[in-house]
Amino acid sequence: MSLLTDTRGAHAPRQTSETAPRGPRESRLSVIAATGFLAVVAVYMLLPVFWLIVSATKSQGDLVDSFGLWFSDFHLFDNLRALFAKQDGVYLPWLLNSLLYAGAGAAVGTLLSAMAGYALAKYRFRGRELLFNVVLGGVLVPATALALPLFLLFAEVDATDTFWSVFLPSIVSPFGVYLSRIFAAASVPDELLEAARIDGSGELRTFFTMSLRLMSPAMVTIFLFQFVVIWNNFLLPLVMLQNDRLYPVTLGLFTWQSQVSRDPSLQILSLTGSLVSVVPIVIAFLVLQRYWKAGLAAGAVKS
Repeated sequence: MSLLTDTRGAHAPRQTSETAPRGPRESRLSVIAATGFLAVVAVYMLLPVFWLIVSATKSQGDLVDSFGLWFSDFHLFDNLRALFAKQDGVYLPWLLNSLLYAGAGAAVGTLLSAMAGYALAKYRFRGRELLFNVVLGGVLVPATALALPLFLLFAEVDATDTFWSVFLPSIVSPFGVYLSRIFAAASVPDELLEAARIDGSGELRTFFTMSLRLMSPAMVTIFLFQFVVIWNNFLLPLVMLQNDRLYPVTLGLFTWQSQVSRDPSLQILSLTGSLVSVVPIVIAFLVLQRYWKAGLAAGAVKS
């Protein structure tokens, strides 16, 4: 019996790294097709940014006479000096207003969304699902449908044409509440909350010292989305504001662009201002993406 076993073992083929079965290999044609498709999408997405960079480096004459997708004489620094000097330097207040609206609005909105989503995920109370359904309904309502009702509400309290008429509506984020509830339910264990309560920790202390840290990837995501939405917000300031010193950069550049027929130099200033207005968004993504990736990686390891 042992001889038979040895004989079979001697003739049994060995599975080495060369003969072991491998998974399905992607064909070279599919890889080339996928790479080509992604390259086309990348060019489509980056071409407007490249055009904006090229246009901002030109003079007003070169902007009209030269090829639009390539550089001509370099006038970027001249355009920047003219941009920040136009109309007694009104562009800088516009930029600071946008930073204040978007930065403070996104920060407060993220905190409120995290608190609301956490409460909907971790507390049991009557009407919780109904309230959550109302929040989901708010996600589906377009911002354009809310502009006029918001204007009428602020007009009743004489708050139009003020900082608060743009800031207060910006801190409301139904999508942020939805995302916070989903993430809190998945990342904040009930056992951890029970242990904190047994140790005598209050609800607010537990939320700010433990739950917020566990929800940090979701909060970074909400902040980035909210920051971009507020930064690009155009209709609400257009409806609410009349004082140009309160304008965000989007509305200010729109007013310049609408006056190009009377002052052609505003065209190149609008393009240069648009390029400058992209910089804070890029910086926000570059600064926050490492926290985002770190949080997601930690969640993947825990799961």
